Amino acid sequence: MIVLEDVNKTYPSGSHAIKNANITIEDGEFVFIVGNSGSGKSTLIKLLLKELEPTSGKIYVNNKCLADIKRRKVPEYRRGIGCVFQDFRLLKDRDVYENIVFAQRVVETPAKLIQKKVPTVLGLVGLAEKYRSFPKELSGGEQQRVALARALVNSPSILLADEPTGNLDPKNSWEIMHLLEEINKRGTTVVVVTHNREIVDAMDKRVITMHKGVILSDEKKEEHTYED
Repeated sequence: MIVLEDVNKTYPSGSHAIKNANITIEDGEFVFIVGNSGSGKSTLIKLLLKELEPTSGKIYVNNKCLADIKRRKVPEYRRGIGCVFQDFRLLKDRDVYENIVFAQRVVETPAKLIQKKVPTVLGLVGLAEKYRSFPKELSGGEQQRVALARALVNSPSILLADEPTGNLDPKNSWEIMHLLEEINKRGTTVVVVTHNREIVDAMDKRVITMHKGVILSDEKKEEHTYED
């Protein structure tokens, strides 16, 4: 579960990135966060990752108050959250298998378990046959699938996706969204930040709309409209 209670984030410049945000996302939900540039979407993701601290208010993730997590424990906290970004963030000098294994070695996963989990997650994202390919040999959609596999290999309870289709064509965008939906059906809480109006309108999911740091609406219905 993710809970924000009266959360505010003001940058040193005086810019109010988040204003009095109150959000509760239940375990197993699929939620879109939408809004124009500067609406506070990316700041919200950074707060959930504890890359930023709120100016005021409290944030709880999996029943933990983030303010109570010591700095040395932040890496451990982040291991329970999978992240996918617009720019993939793959290690260019390592093949697909090694990109995913890297996430396992960071948490000191035993070698035998690595050998079992990596092929499983590659199969989930449809890249079992490309495990020895390097990022430069893959299409944008395939690179995002690798990023998804890496985010999932540690079996996170929450997956945060920040503009996961931003660099993809429509076909690959839909493939990634269908994968995220399948991951959600398996029990993972999925939170997607996106500008893609077509995807949001087509998928019957909860939509949180932000504008200049304020939550304008929080709804689930067949049709959504929001500022682009």
